[in-house]
Amino acid sequence: MDDAAAAAASKKRRRDPPASREGAGGGDDASLDLISRLPDEILGTIISLLPSTKDGARTAILSSRWRHLWRSAPLNLAVDDALSSQESERIAAVSEILAAHPGPARRLCISSIFLGGHHYARFDGWFRSPALGGLEELEFYRGNSRRALPPSVLHFAPTLRVASIGRCNLSVIDAAPVPAFPRLKQLNLSGVAVSEAALLRLLAACAVLESLELKGIRGLSTVRIVSPTLRTIGVSVGHYEELPEELVIEDAPCLERLISFGCNGPRTIRVITAPKLTVLGYPSCRFYELVMGLGTIIVKEMIPISLAASVRTVKALVLESIGPNPEVVVGFLRCFPCVERLYIQSRLRKDMKNVGQYGTLDPIECLELHLREIVLNTYEGKTPDVNFAKFFVLNAKVLEVMKFGVYGNSCNQKWVANQHMRLQLDNRASRDARFNFERDYGNCRFYYRKHMHDMWIADPFDRSLCKCCRKV
Repeated sequence: MDDAAAAAASKKRRRDPPASREGAGGGDDASLDLISRLPDEILGTIISLLPSTKDGARTAILSSRWRHLWRSAPLNLAVDDALSSQESERIAAVSEILAAHPGPARRLCISSIFLGGHHYARFDGWFRSPALGGLEELEFYRGNSRRALPPSVLHFAPTLRVASIGRCNLSVIDAAPVPAFPRLKQLNLSGVAVSEAALLRLLAACAVLESLELKGIRGLSTVRIVSPTLRTIGVSVGHYEELPEELVIEDAPCLERLISFGCNGPRTIRVITAPKLTVLGYPSCRFYELVMGLGTIIVKEMIPISLAASVRTVKALVLESIGPNPEVVVGFLRCFPCVERLYIQSRLRKDMKNVGQYGTLDPIECLELHLREIVLNTYEGKTPDVNFAKFFVLNAKVLEVMKFGVYGNSCNQKWVANQHMRLQLDNRASRDARFNFERDYGNCRFYYRKHMHDMWIADPFDRSLCKCCRKV
């Protein structure tokens, strides 16, 4: 080859793009795309994690490299308004997708098609589809408490890791035996009708269940919990939902977090066996009775009335204080002497008395040795608020931080400076304590309701982890 031919060949090599590692050629743009060079398994995982089903299917138009990936990626099927604005079109789309995709499936979310009527048989057919084999996450929200889920839903039992079921009848698990759920770790039941016996059988069938959320359970007066693996239980009842009379934690040796949220709750919470309980959250003012251990602590209408022995495992405590009422909170601190983080939701009442003097002859253990963080929500800075907060400022000897969730628009520098003076921060019991005033964004303090995986963290009430909250 002469010098001119060699120079031309070298120039052509510099101009042409390198071949793809995966062998994609033919001038396809994938040869310039570093993401497209990833193995099929990784690309399939990326597609299955996209927020909507349409997004996953649309990746097929990117290039010939991506054309086959959606069919081989784990199916993420979200049946909602993003799929189509018309119910008839959504139904047709689901049938087409299940026919076109060979499986396996990662997630099925149905939130925009009702279970009742002529759709019942259609749901049964969908649940039996081979495309949904290996399903890991099931979310179903648009049923009717009088209509039962088709028995075919139990086909998912061997592979489910997460299940959220709402507004339907769970008579499908009334028949014994209930199939095993060997991988199910998170279970959310909302507005479902289920018997007490069926719920117990369902929990017994979950060998590794760690998180359970119950909201507005219908058809039973007592919710009884027996589980060797549960670590978190969340329970709530809305304004118009039926109210179970009693929640009984009969045997939960691994339970760490017991959380009640919403505007209502069971009239009685009875904790018989939960030796690892570290987070107790019950902010509702309608709370009637709490019984811890074998008659250890009895609380009625948020007032401790009997204390045979204290519960020393609880490290984070959430209370609602009407007033705020210091006597009630002090009573709880005596019941739970090892509390390190205290969250208080206040509801101001004008006739509350000032906080009395702290009795040094009868000290409160957590104020002396353990209480390091306090969060006061809906703080208005009025005299009852100030007197209540000042009690902790002057008596919490190992306090590290006290956060004020300020209600309203008055949280400016001048207002904060005035609060510093009224709270007597110069006389604080803990010289290293910090005092932060932040805007109270209302229900974001209960962000774990919107993000159930947050119930897994050690302290679900930690506002610093809530993206909705910002410092003023």
